[in-house]
Amino acid sequence: MVSEGATGRGSGPVRAEIALKTITADPAAPERLRRVLEQALVFSGAALAAVYTPGDDGRTLCLAESAGVPRTLYGLRESYPLDGGSPAVEARRGGRPVWLGPEELADWADTRRMPARDVHLAALPVPGADGCLLAVSEHPGGFGADDRSCLALVAAAVACPAPSAPAASAEREVPHGNGFSLAMDSGRVEVGDDLLELFGIRREEFDGRVETLLGLTVPEDLPSLMSVVEADHMSIGDRELEFRVLQPDGPPRWLRLRGRLLPGGDGRPARLVGTVTDASTLRPEGTDVARVQRLAAALAMAGTVRDVGQAVVAALRKPLRADRIALAELENERLVVTVLDPPAPEAWPELWQSEWRTEWPDAPVRAMPTLAAALREGRAQIWPAGTVDLEPALAGVGPGGLAVLPLPGAGRMAGACLIGWDAPHDFGPDERALLIASAGLAGQALTRAHAFDAEHELVAMLQRQLLPRRLPKLPGGVAVARYLPATAGLEVGGDWYDVIPLPDHHVALVIGDVQGHSAAAATMMGQMRTALRAYAAEGHPPDVVFAHANRLLMELETDLFATCCYVDVDMEGGTAWCVRAGHPPPVLRHPDGTTEIAETEGGPPLGVLDRAEFPMTPLRLLPGTVIALTTDGLVESAELDIDAGLDRLAHELSVSDPAHLGLVADALLGNAHRGDDVALLLMRYDGMAVKPLREGWTVWRVPEAARQARRFTRRTLRAWGVPAEAADTTLLVVSELVTNALVHTDGRVRLGLTLMHRRLRVAVTDASPRTPVKPTHVGWESTGGRGILLVEAVSDAWGTLPVGGGKQVWSEVQLEY
Repeated sequence: MVSEGATGRGSGPVRAEIALKTITADPAAPERLRRVLEQALVFSGAALAAVYTPGDDGRTLCLAESAGVPRTLYGLRESYPLDGGSPAVEARRGGRPVWLGPEELADWADTRRMPARDVHLAALPVPGADGCLLAVSEHPGGFGADDRSCLALVAAAVACPAPSAPAASAEREVPHGNGFSLAMDSGRVEVGDDLLELFGIRREEFDGRVETLLGLTVPEDLPSLMSVVEADHMSIGDRELEFRVLQPDGPPRWLRLRGRLLPGGDGRPARLVGTVTDASTLRPEGTDVARVQRLAAALAMAGTVRDVGQAVVAALRKPLRADRIALAELENERLVVTVLDPPAPEAWPELWQSEWRTEWPDAPVRAMPTLAAALREGRAQIWPAGTVDLEPALAGVGPGGLAVLPLPGAGRMAGACLIGWDAPHDFGPDERALLIASAGLAGQALTRAHAFDAEHELVAMLQRQLLPRRLPKLPGGVAVARYLPATAGLEVGGDWYDVIPLPDHHVALVIGDVQGHSAAAATMMGQMRTALRAYAAEGHPPDVVFAHANRLLMELETDLFATCCYVDVDMEGGTAWCVRAGHPPPVLRHPDGTTEIAETEGGPPLGVLDRAEFPMTPLRLLPGTVIALTTDGLVESAELDIDAGLDRLAHELSVSDPAHLGLVADALLGNAHRGDDVALLLMRYDGMAVKPLREGWTVWRVPEAARQARRFTRRTLRAWGVPAEAADTTLLVVSELVTNALVHTDGRVRLGLTLMHRRLRVAVTDASPRTPVKPTHVGWESTGGRGILLVEAVSDAWGTLPVGGGKQVWSEVQLEY
């Protein structure tokens, strides 16, 4: 097993010394300095190693070479002033190493631009060369004693590069192969034949202008390229990036540019020299900085844990030619795997298959002690082909090579990433650096995504609590509703819908939208839904319901307002009254398939004007008519005008099959814009197959009132075909309820009778809001209180309802005849 950061404790310095002697044996070897720095990554656990040497002006320490992850990830500069107080300058000035942990780094003014993360920094003077070696480690313990010894050996082996050749000598060099030399003032470029072949240009067709090459690149990559080829955007030193060039056929080709900007005689950049190579596959000798940058960009856009896993798979599996990648969260000593690639169970070890759940396995860490040790240590570990000390659960993931990357985040191990190869795989130094950098990025992204998922679930739960759990069954109709939250952000929206059963087979369809997306909007939405339901249950007509809700919203003294549409449907008569408050109108689909946008008058949004009027508009419904109510998120967006959106909704409704209302709702939301919440409420009016029989009587306050009410009831029941012997109980209930209303209330009293399926409903309405109180005890001397007890005794059900400032006392009796 080879561990990143320690190839066997105690033997690290010895092995590092042997490796460094081998590399420095040939002073003329190409990339010698880079290879020396790579040993700091292998033997000391550093994520980055860099050498700084005095600049040409003698006033700065400039970056000469680096290895590992991009230095910008840790906020390291390209140069440091010699009169400053940076760790590099202090180590050079004092001639002794400087070791800084996270606490010490926070106190250094020159390191405050580093990102807030737990890293350790080492600065060692280069003996006899007037330079400095910088190394960065993400290990919680920093650099141990063996790590420091290895870094001292690396610093001793560093040979500072010779000063850059003057601009004139750079101009005399003729590029060959994949090389190029660009004059920064004129834009003339000299290139090798292999480079022209990568761009698909023949030598005789090339005019020597850099604009010709830029014209063949993918437009999205031009900004990064322009930052390289324009002198004002660069400083002296090395640059590396990846970009794409267009191909005559097939997808664009990825190329990697490595260049160094050489100074001119006056201190301004004179030439950019370097190479352009094919980056379609990851090369062992490449640092792959651009790939890390692309992964960082993808993870920055990842919102959920699944998004993070997919970004890691897309960034690593194909470039590394890996056969398997698994990303797992660590929860309570279990690995909860979120992404597997490939996803088929048979592609994974037997233990993973035995622990397979509905979608991904949930493997215990204790079943893989080697993995558990790697997570405790917090270092990336690599097992090459032929490793014999791996348990089967891990060996089966990568028989040709296995990389285990602990994913650190927020001071703990957020999870692990396993990458496996079937064929023997050789892990190059830059590949190891890529894996370490990717692990750090993925760990932070996984922590953010986990918090995102938890908050998203909390928001979804809150939304479910604020909306109806289920819609009621309607007499003579069917209603379905859908709510689609916005995909942008986590804040709760203010869209809502409701279906309110009302007396006498009336149904109120309500849909509304509170301004904004916030906790305040969600709270206001809950208040408005409750208020509208309460006002409707009191028996008010739709315009009065809106007037009361508007007054309530004004009294709350909030800056928010709400739009709403309210349709009161008479399921018996097939009529409806519609009221709008700044909301899109209903869309009707008639039984013949034609549709119309209801021409309804509308008032202002609720909560805008104190004395607002909300006119009512009648609607006629035939059996088979569908009413569609929606919020503006479905019919309006930045790209779609609301009139065009309503027309599109009407067209989609016309071609739908109203027999399956749920499928219709799903189809209407199929192309919904997800930048805003969407609420949709559909009701198909079928008409009632059996309509109830109804009669009413105004009870006059005369001594014979109770007797007249009984006479009206007896005459009505006889007309409905109810035998006289079955009416005795009903007459008793009528007598008690009417007498109770006349004795204990003032004002008008109304008696109503409703018969449906041999169930008779007696309702007495009066002007008093006081609910009749059932006495707990009635003595033999009591003169009242027995009426309600009698009604309760002979009724199958009874109760009271608030009605327009008064109340309605009702009783239902099942007639036997």
